[in-house]
Amino acid sequence: MMLKLTRLVGVWALLAGAAMAQAQQWELDNSRSSLDFLSIKNDAVAESHHFTEMVGFIGSEGKVQIGIDLDSVETLIPIRNERMRELLFRTVDFPAANVHSQVDPAILTVVADGGVVTTDIDVVLSLHGQQATLSVPVLVSGGEGSLLRVISARPVVVNAGTFGLGSGIEALREVAGLSAISTAIPVTFHLVFVPAES
Repeated sequence: MMLKLTRLVGVWALLAGAAMAQAQQWELDNSRSSLDFLSIKNDAVAESHHFTEMVGFIGSEGKVQIGIDLDSVETLIPIRNERMRELLFRTVDFPAANVHSQVDPAILTVVADGGVVTTDIDVVLSLHGQQATLSVPVLVSGGEGSLLRVISARPVVVNAGTFGLGSGIEALREVAGLSAISTAIPVTFHLVFVPAES
């Protein structure tokens, strides 16, 4: 537990340092945010999983940074959590996934006035020592107390092979005695950002 918290604090410090130059920013409210993904086994059975620990910022000029603690993966089955950490994500070597993006500042202006914007944004996902750009459909809205909500408008399909996770999925398949686990992973999210304290 202490190691997990130390890693998350490390990710937090990295993101905070990168965002210091922003005059105004929003901070991810982890307790009200969610990041979920599906695994599909034996070509027929879909199961939902999520991560419990994330940190992130949106700067006043639209710079977005999010860190995901991969040790916080939650599948509701303890042995499967352990296998995902050790065999798939290899969290000893790759403790976090990181997302970077740039949102048009005009979107922030619209939602700050209570508006809703649906758009596609390009995000750079760094995972397992690999990096790729993904087009992500989002719905962005403002709320009471200057909240910002960023919600996936449709699932984002992440190809495990793009990030060198194919061998990890094969290892999971073997240890679980399954005939197949899909390497195409649908991901959804609901992120809540609150004004950061100065």
